[in-house]
Amino acid sequence: MGPRSNPPLQTTRRRLRAILVGPQLAAFLPAIFLGAYWYGGEGLLLFLAIIFPALLALTGILTQSNGPDHWPADAVTGLPLRETMLNHLNRGFEATGPNKTAQQVCLMLKVDNTSQLRARYGHVGADKIMREVANRLRETLRPEDLVTSLAYGRYGLVLHGGSRMDLEALISLSGRIQSIIGEPYSIDQARILITSCIGFCLPSRAPSQSAEAYSGAAENALEAAQQSGPGSVRAYTASMYRKQSPSGFVGEEVLKALDEGQIVAWFQPQISTDTGEITGFEALARWQHPERGQIAPGAFLPAIGNAGLFERLGEVMLFSALTAIRDWDRAGLNVPSVSVNLSADELRNPNLFDKIRWELDRFELAPERLTLEILENVIADSEDDTATRNIASLSKLGCRIDLDDFGTGHASITNIRRFDVHRIKIDRSFVTHVDTDRDQQSMVAAILTMAERLGVGTVGEGIENIGEHAMMAQLGCRHVQGYWIGKPMSFEKTATWIANQRKKVPALPNLKKRA
Repeated sequence: MGPRSNPPLQTTRRRLRAILVGPQLAAFLPAIFLGAYWYGGEGLLLFLAIIFPALLALTGILTQSNGPDHWPADAVTGLPLRETMLNHLNRGFEATGPNKTAQQVCLMLKVDNTSQLRARYGHVGADKIMREVANRLRETLRPEDLVTSLAYGRYGLVLHGGSRMDLEALISLSGRIQSIIGEPYSIDQARILITSCIGFCLPSRAPSQSAEAYSGAAENALEAAQQSGPGSVRAYTASMYRKQSPSGFVGEEVLKALDEGQIVAWFQPQISTDTGEITGFEALARWQHPERGQIAPGAFLPAIGNAGLFERLGEVMLFSALTAIRDWDRAGLNVPSVSVNLSADELRNPNLFDKIRWELDRFELAPERLTLEILENVIADSEDDTATRNIASLSKLGCRIDLDDFGTGHASITNIRRFDVHRIKIDRSFVTHVDTDRDQQSMVAAILTMAERLGVGTVGEGIENIGEHAMMAQLGCRHVQGYWIGKPMSFEKTATWIANQRKKVPALPNLKKRA
């Protein structure tokens, strides 16, 4: 644990040291010494050259401190790491004593979809965004507050003055931080918008007066925010508490989860912007861990990829989707289609077409009831003959092809036509703030115009509020999905959601033809 320190004094020393030892001073040294000799003679010159630097050295201004600013730093952002945050929190607990509430607040911030940022813009582009996020956080907070890097795109904040920060103040502060983080970024002249989730713990709600428990509570709140959807904020409550455990999984764990039915399909609805009627569901993988509860896809999908189990996951999702369609039909619920994501590994399987055709025959379902979502970068890479053959054959069979994450890759118009793409899914990065950002509206309008000319349908992904829903409808996007429409849900909950949605859809008038 580092020595105790006064944050404002540290800040003053750091700024003074930057001035005295910085390169900008060297340019003025000749003039300074000449002026000293001119006005004060040899005595003043001797003082500036020898005695004054010695005094500064004795006070520690010219020397590097061993304080928190000089703990090991993150290679991407330059921010101090978790150890510095825990050290900072522990000093706060020591200063207040065991029977008093800590005068500091711990917040955790996570940039949403960092893996997609790296996939779209490469490590260089994504790293640039992470550095800019770190800079914005430092500029937003006060000098005595601490910003640390906990993982890629994950930041820990320690704010002083906890006794003056109640729940309303922290919710307001979190909103301001999210707004600043959400301002546009620029990479290679591309305009990028991101969102972030925040979790925090009020000092009075900490499970115990220790840095580990306090930061762990804030991380529990962050996990709850992430489960609630992009851009969410959550405050820690006792019901969130659980001991922290490693988030990484090995191949044996995910294989066991697949075999034992722990990883299942949840369903997110898609609706028509014209009528509000249900036009389909997208099947999404969810892991219900027997000990850790529900685990977000971002935590286990990398392990599935590393273990080469994407094909096994695809089998589970396909079976779940077709089973759901059959059961909805039996219950008299009209769900036109279910979308299933196909990974690049699955598309490389020469037997994929035969496998899907056999499953459709087994469930006695028409091919158009199954929509296959394929990432834009997979369509763009037409060098893989097996993948090309599978996509073309499935489209010819009658399965609908949706081009996922459109606008983030480089699929040509020729490929869209060649693979008979049924719909393009407009990526969430274009939908975010479309109700308030004119540039976003222009981009979406251009995509919709192209789709209309090509005779291709459109789905807007990631609709998070009524404004985005209304603007996408106004611009002409025919289908939408997102947390505002409906969160991913287990199959058992879909019947209730469908019934509630039907009540919202106005009945169309029955117009009789004249004789």
